[in-house]
Amino acid sequence: MPVAEDVELAPGAVIYYPALVNLYGCAIGAQTTIGPFVEIQRGAQVGARCKISSHSFICTGVTIEDEVFVGHGVMFTNDLYPRATTPDGRPQTAADWTLVETRVRRGASLGSNATVLAGVTIGEGAMVAAGAVVTHDVPPYTIVAGVPARVIGPVRDRPPEPDASDPA
Repeated sequence: MPVAEDVELAPGAVIYYPALVNLYGCAIGAQTTIGPFVEIQRGAQVGARCKISSHSFICTGVTIEDEVFVGHGVMFTNDLYPRATTPDGRPQTAADWTLVETRVRRGASLGSNATVLAGVTIGEGAMVAAGAVVTHDVPPYTIVAGVPARVIGPVRDRPPEPDASDPA
């Protein structure tokens, strides 16, 4: 079953091609859209009004807040030291590695083919360029690009700061 029965799908969420995705044990927010060939694993959370483009992989331990854009082919990781086997040659089990969580804050955008390493927080409204490899936290409302991703400037369409003199 491409969309497992244990997926929490909020009202208005759209999976354009249910037969062409692999979703299990995850939560998808209201009005979020999910393209074809996307995998979202158990325990991953995707907020409301997000767009998850085709061929993206959202693994266990990833939380994506509301209004996030995930471009085509974006990959997340959840293990800082991935191995197929233990030092003595046994295949690894869940007990042999440590889950490292990742968070994408509200309104961030991740360009196509970006890779986000485990343990990173991408700040509110930040933009990750296509093809970037995010190895460290991304500050809010900044643009990062490159391998490894580095800050290249501010996001130009940042919402205005509240007026401190306004009593409301």
